[in-house]
Amino acid sequence: MKILTLLENTACYADLRHAHGLSLYLETPRHKVLFDAGPNGAFADNAEKLGVDLKAVDLAILSHGHYDHGGGLKRFLETNTTAPVCMHEGAFGNYWAIEKDGSKTYIGIDPALKDFRSRIALTGGVTQIDDELLLFDDVADTFGSLSASALLKERMADGTERTDDFHHEQDLLVTAEGKAILIAGCAHRGIVNIKEKAEALLGRDVDAVIAGFHLFELPENAASDALIDRTGQALLAGHAVYYTGHCTGDYAFGRLKAILGDRLQHISGGKTIEL
Repeated sequence: MKILTLLENTACYADLRHAHGLSLYLETPRHKVLFDAGPNGAFADNAEKLGVDLKAVDLAILSHGHYDHGGGLKRFLETNTTAPVCMHEGAFGNYWAIEKDGSKTYIGIDPALKDFRSRIALTGGVTQIDDELLLFDDVADTFGSLSASALLKERMADGTERTDDFHHEQDLLVTAEGKAILIAGCAHRGIVNIKEKAEALLGRDVDAVIAGFHLFELPENAASDALIDRTGQALLAGHAVYYTGHCTGDYAFGRLKAILGDRLQHISGGKTIEL
C-alpha cells in the first residue's frame, strides 16, 4: 500500500503548497482513495505536481465536518465526476472555534456541498465498504482525550452552544496485503481510544497509524504535559508505527518522540509512506 500526503501544514518540497489542513491519497490493490481534502484547492494543485490523477480516485472520505479537512471537496467533486464522497451524517453541523482573543470563527464545511448530494454517501456507525475498507465512529472517550478539543464548539438548532463531542468524526481501517492501517483526520475522540476501537473491530493490533493527534491547542501546563505523556505511553502498546502531523503540534510531537522514538514519524506534504 502507498499513502501520499497531498497537503499538510508543511511541505517537503518548495514548489508544493502547504496550509493548516490535511489531505491524503491512498493506493491499495483495489482502490485509489482521497482521505480529506484540506482547506481549499491546494491539495489538488499538489496532486498534479506529485503525479496523482484525481480523476482516477474511486472513493473519497471526509474524516469530520471541519473546513481544514473538507474545504477542498468542491474542487475534488468538480475534478472527479464519478467517485462518491463518504461523510458522516453529522458532518454538516454548525461548528465553531474559540480564538485566543475570545472571538468565534465558523470552522464547518461549506453548506453548498449539499448541491452535490447525489455524490455524497452519508455514513454512521460501522460501514464496511468492502474487504479492504471499513469506516467507524462512536469511539468511547475512555482515555479522556476530549479536553484537547475544548475550544471547539457546536451550535445547536435552538441557538444554544455546547462543546463539540465529535459525533461527526469517522475513521478508516484499511486491511490489505497482510497489513492493517488506521487512518484518522484529527483524532478528536483521542488517538488512543480510536486505536483501541479499530483493534477491537479488527481482532488484532494495527500495523500503522496515520493521523493528526490534535494536541496543539492544549494550554502549556503540567496537566497538558501529563496527557501528552500518557498518550505516548499508551501508544507503546502493540507494534504500530505512527505517522502524524497537522494538528499534533511541535511541542506534543517532541514529547511523544521522546517516548516512542523511531515508532513516531512526521508527515509532510509530498511525503510517501510505503507499507
